[in-house]
Parts: sequence; C-alpha cells; structure tokens
Amino acid sequence: MNPMIDLLNSHRSIRKFTAEPIDQATVDALVQAGQAAATSSFIQACTVIQVSQGERRDALAEMAGNQPYVAAAPVFLVFCADMKRHQLACGMHDAEMLSGYTEQFLTASLDCALFAQNVMVAAESLGLGGVYIGGLRNQIAAVADLLELPELVYPVFGLCLGQPDQNPEVKPRLPLDVVLKHDRYDDSADAERIAAYDASVREYYRTRTGGNKEMSWSEQISGMLVKEARPHMLPFLNTKGFIKR
Repeated sequence: MNPMIDLLNSHRSIRKFTAEPIDQATVDALVQAGQAAATSSFIQACTVIQVSQGERRDALAEMAGNQPYVAAAPVFLVFCADMKRHQLACGMHDAEMLSGYTEQFLTASLDCALFAQNVMVAAESLGLGGVYIGGLRNQIAAVADLLELPELVYPVFGLCLGQPDQNPEVKPRLPLDVVLKHDRYDDSADAERIAAYDASVREYYRTRTGGNKEMSWSEQISGMLVKEARPHMLPFLNTKGFIKR
C-alpha cells in the first residue's frame, strides 16, 4: 500500500546480530523518535536506560532467563515506567502527589509500550532489527536493584537492537476478522477461524525449527494461561508505589 505499511507488516524479531556497532547519534535519534509517540495526558512517563556491554549487561541477560542476545546485542535499552519526575514536578509547585492508582500504573506502562514501538519502527526503517525482552520481569526486583531504580520507577521490558545476522520469516498473525469487529463484539465464528490459523502457525514453527517444534497458536496460549503469571509483580509494584493493596 505504501512503504511505511510494508515496513510495519515486515516486522520480525531479530535475536542474532552482527558485531557492527551502532553509533550513539543513531541511538539518540531512535530514542527521540520514541519520545514523539502519543503519551496519555502529556504525562511522558517513560525513561530509557541504555546498558553498555559488560558485567551489568551480562547480569541482565541472566536475570532475563539466560538469553544470550541480551548480552551480545550492540545496543540494549531498558524501558522503565517512571512517575518519579512527576513527583518532582509536583514538588516544584508545593503539591503533594497521590500515587498508587491503577490509572497511573496503566498510563505509565502504556507510555513505555508506545515509546518503544516508535523506537523499534524507527530502527527497522534504518535496516536495524530488534527483539523485546519481557523476561526482565522474571526477576524484576533484582533488575530494579541492578539499575538503581528509585521508588515510582520500574522496568517494563528491554529491547535488543543491532544489524540483523539472520533472516527469519514473518510470524503469521491472527486473521483480520478475528481482530477487527464492526459495531459490536461478535466472536461466533472465531473458534473456526482460529483453528484455520492454528494450521499456519504450526507450519511456521515446523519450517522455522526444521521440524523440531510443531505447535499451534491456541496450544501455545492454552499452555501459558493455565499457569500463574509472575505473581511476584504485585508486591514489587506495591513497594514501588504503583499499586496500593
């Protein structure tokens, strides 16, 4: 349809990078592009920490589940939901900030997601590739300590960036008519549509892994959602002032 839509539709997660460095001016430009993303009520609640290669990065790779590309990527960014600067802004006007509201948690987290997606698209427009690292939340308190995050700041995810050293296929997405509804929510035909989609996902995994993995989307989701999802997050967020019990 146009080059931008083609770029968006060609997104792949890149987990293997060449050793070619990315200059700081490029990283700065990517982060500035992230700042241009929509932000709820002009809150601008995302802080990005660029972590250089070395012991700290190696520790993050281990905390994220021993993902080697976290340590190896030329650039690694950690996107943090940050309401501390808002506390500072309130203090500048002798106002006491109220914290611990779900709305603040949502808007700060969503700001990070929108910010990071702008960074990813901007990077891909330059021929770079990347992959998000949600595994940082596996040991979120340890990550926060390592990055010296103060109260009202917590890590949402990381992002590896670099020159791609692999060319994976585009992972198939859900059918449009499962995602796009008209006038009302109607999922009466979605089970049938998802069953057909499952076949394409199974083939994608089979091709990608040389037959070592054959799993459908619904199998993957059903296996994931019968388990508790990071139950340690709530007490951590509570100590950070984001969620009140």
